[in-house]
Amino acid sequence: MACFLAPMSAVIVTTAVRKRVSEKWHLNWLNSMLWGGVVMLAVEHISHREVVPYPPFLTKGLSEVLPEILSKGIPMVLAVGMVWLVMVGIVNLAERAKKVKWSEA
Repeated sequence: MACFLAPMSAVIVTTAVRKRVSEKWHLNWLNSMLWGGVVMLAVEHISHREVVPYPPFLTKGLSEVLPEILSKGIPMVLAVGMVWLVMVGIVNLAERAKKVKWSEA
């Protein structure tokens, strides 16, 4: 029910630091992937009435929320981060290969 809090925290941090990170890291891709996941998960949890629009917002206590964040939220952030790193690596390798090809011509 609160697994979306981990990616939400991560995307808040990456959004805050994106101006200081080089464009070669394509941080906007990571932000888009994380924000998309947060919105999707929030809608799903709202539709199942696990998150409500009035305090305390979460229908379960901290003893149930924290294990879910640790067991589901953090692995989701790590998985999205790994996919993003692979994407960035492929693009940077392709750009490097393109430069080498043009310099040989």
